[in-house]
Amino acid sequence: MRFLPVLALVLAVLPAEAQSRPRARDLGIDLGGTPGTHNAITDVAGVEVGHATIIRGEGRLEPGKGPVRTGVTAIWPRGRGNMEGVFSAWHTLNGNGEMTGTTWVKESGLYNGPMAITNTYSVGVVRDALVEMVIRHAPEAIFGLPLVAETFDGLLNDINGFHVRREHALAALDSSRGGPVAEGNVGGGTGMVCHQFKGGIGTSSRVLEARFGGYTVGVLVQCNYGGRPRFAVAGVPVGREITDLQLCQAGTWEPAITWLRGVRKCAGAGAAAWPAEVPDGLGSIIVIVATDAPLLPHQLERIARRVPLAIGRMGGLGEDSSGDIFFAFSTQPVRPGEDGRAPVTMLDNERINPLFAATVEATEEAILNAMLAAATMTGADGMRVHALPADRLVAAMRKYGRLP
Repeated sequence: MRFLPVLALVLAVLPAEAQSRPRARDLGIDLGGTPGTHNAITDVAGVEVGHATIIRGEGRLEPGKGPVRTGVTAIWPRGRGNMEGVFSAWHTLNGNGEMTGTTWVKESGLYNGPMAITNTYSVGVVRDALVEMVIRHAPEAIFGLPLVAETFDGLLNDINGFHVRREHALAALDSSRGGPVAEGNVGGGTGMVCHQFKGGIGTSSRVLEARFGGYTVGVLVQCNYGGRPRFAVAGVPVGREITDLQLCQAGTWEPAITWLRGVRKCAGAGAAAWPAEVPDGLGSIIVIVATDAPLLPHQLERIARRVPLAIGRMGGLGEDSSGDIFFAFSTQPVRPGEDGRAPVTMLDNERINPLFAATVEATEEAILNAMLAAATMTGADGMRVHALPADRLVAAMRKYGRLP
């Protein structure tokens, strides 16, 4: 087995490749609304995102050695080191997944400090690193319930090898920045699969018209969910138009994972299908929604409840094997005075509909951006997941009259 150098921080390597690939709007695909400056969650003032990516090895799977295709994505709601609380809420469409810290969010309506997304078996080590980071920035803080979410990258990654370490999580936290966000095969999204194309990290934003308050909604997704046949973009059945480019194996040995032993070899695979025993909706999706709109926790829960509308429009069903978990927060100030009272504002419920629309639109576009940014990847046991081809996506959109 040949090993490649670890790419712990991707700022100098992978983002340049990922960002050279077109995003949805570069292709003329308009899913509604007006994006912010960077069309990213960081368009919400103060929000910062960082990644640590681990890509090492190729060929036959050797548990504990590799190949490795995984990482960590970190989000600071108010910027690195800022522990001021944000009003928050969460919602789950299907609970076959994990997001730590949510019971206290539900109880208190607040979240303090950074959050992170990684693979299923690395939640614990990343959680511990978040606690360490907070102690470093604010030693007086009590931060025992950090938010860490996950999706499963065991198709491409040696997930049983526990390759995400404390230093990777700390690197993601330390590298967090505002501005453009790297997408695709980066951070926690490195080894993910979405609608049976390569998935990963994606982001998008919407800025409301002045008459609706001019608020910004930003979304970041780690998409690893969904089958191919139902995959749709703006109503176009893309998954039925692109039926080839299926999972295949670039190798002569039997895969270590039993349920993958029916996968065809990549050479001459053509329209090879996934093995019949693999659930059509295998996988999960984590969605983080940020806004500067003055929303209270119960209103943020309403925002989080709108995320599944976007997933459904893209072709996800919240299948039994999928962990579909969503978190929403508002960056409006929450600063109690000496008397213990915190003056806050609340948007009238009758004016919340534009925020619902912005959430759905930005979530759809973030998912599509993740798939467009992600390059074809070959991982453990030579399993290869193909990128969504931008040219064929455009051709499908034109066929159905959605692009000129």
